[in-house]
Amino acid sequence: MMQNPPHIFYLVHDLSDTAVARRIRILLAGGAAVTVAVAGFRRTEAPVADVEGCPAIDLGRTYNGGFIQRIASVLRETALIQRHKKNFEKADIIIARNLEMLAVAVRGRSLCAKPPVLVYESLDIHRLLLNQGAVGRMMRWLEGWLSRRASALITSSPAFVKSYFEPLSQIRLPVIMAENKVYDPAFAATADLNLPRAPGPVWRIGWYGIIRCRKSFDMLTRLVRDSGGTIAVVIRGRPALDQIPDFHAVVNATPGLFYDGPYKNPDDLHALYRDVHFTWAIDMFEEGQNSSWLLPNRLYEGGLYNTVPLARATVETGRFLVERGIGVTLADPLPESLGLFFRDLDAISYQRLEKAAMEIPHSQWLLRDEDSLALIGALKALQPARI
Repeated sequence: MMQNPPHIFYLVHDLSDTAVARRIRILLAGGAAVTVAVAGFRRTEAPVADVEGCPAIDLGRTYNGGFIQRIASVLRETALIQRHKKNFEKADIIIARNLEMLAVAVRGRSLCAKPPVLVYESLDIHRLLLNQGAVGRMMRWLEGWLSRRASALITSSPAFVKSYFEPLSQIRLPVIMAENKVYDPAFAATADLNLPRAPGPVWRIGWYGIIRCRKSFDMLTRLVRDSGGTIAVVIRGRPALDQIPDFHAVVNATPGLFYDGPYKNPDDLHALYRDVHFTWAIDMFEEGQNSSWLLPNRLYEGGLYNTVPLARATVETGRFLVERGIGVTLADPLPESLGLFFRDLDAISYQRLEKAAMEIPHSQWLLRDEDSLALIGALKALQPARI
């Protein structure tokens, strides 16, 4: 067990991902002397020099959906890993986010005379890992083989463990559950959090984060167009134009459908979520697989600000809400259920939903200092794998 505050080397698939910045803030909050260096690829055009004040080693640009290019980038970095030897040798703990970075981490760790602890962080299960053919079997074998060098697995939803890691993957590691809770040390329960919103119409739905689900986009567009002006959808974040290439054109052509650009987390969350009645907590990007198992960031963000979540009944988000007696869980077929819900919605029904949301303690949604300390404590307690 490590006695001193650890130095963490964080390897990530996208330096520009806001979730990476949040994880770094959480790690730093876990101990005053914890230091973090970060290395990884990026999805932005401009190079990344640092993340949350931590020096960043920018390994170059990769692209959403560009799997072959990403493999080539990983192979290049593993071949040139010697140039990063000092960073690996300095680390007490290496955290590798996603499978591609686990491969880089294993290669870098092999350069160390005294191998550091390696932790695999998997918050999304790539569709190739779920492939039932030869490609999928090869990917799962690779993930299992690489994970033998790791000491623990970090993931964010129990359904990932139940649906993939236990029955299908070849990973046999202790699990550290790290939910996608909001990290905001400055959060204060301001007076307006206890004030009910003015009910609609117009009923406002907020869809915030990485906007990648074509089915959600089409469904919400139809909902707005068919509502006669009684429903508005506000979109903020990063639209995945490889998945929704006509995103801006459709938004511009649809009254009541708004895109107001990216936002800063956690600074803008209060204004964003207090401005809407509902959180769109539905994702069908990888329907029946990753999207059915995750508990999205927006679920926790909206929950913290008493926004009523809209979720699909048959997925993990829906089960999460039913267990807590909050939100709206919609049955399949989803477009019909969504339309019927808003057709029958009135002020009294909404106030009942909002009141239930207000009764959930903030600790369900908000990461506390003790959570950060517990994460660092769990990491410090790990022993390096002997392989």
